[in-house]
Amino acid sequence: MIPAVILVLAFCLSGLQLASEHLRLQQVAASAARSSARGEGLGGAARLAGQLVPGARLSEQSDGSIVCVRAAFSGSVAHGLLGAVTISARSCALAGGT
Repeated sequence: MIPAVILVLAFCLSGLQLASEHLRLQQVAASAARSSARGEGLGGAARLAGQLVPGARLSEQSDGSIVCVRAAFSGSVAHGLLGAVTISARSCALAGGT
């Protein structure tokens, strides 16, 4: 019975870690989208992404007056259960905003 409780606890903690990483990625994507929409590019946003979520990748997509940025993170074996999952977040902003 005790090993089952430990296993359930491990899955719950892994889920919490995934949720935390997703929130950080969402923050990075939103910041990058606003920065890119102002014409500043992804340079500063990439530095922020590297600080908040090391190993995060940013990709930009523009569709007329809307700029969207996707932030993605693939864990490594060092991240335990998180290493088996790819997390991504996407955010958009109106181009030319100040």
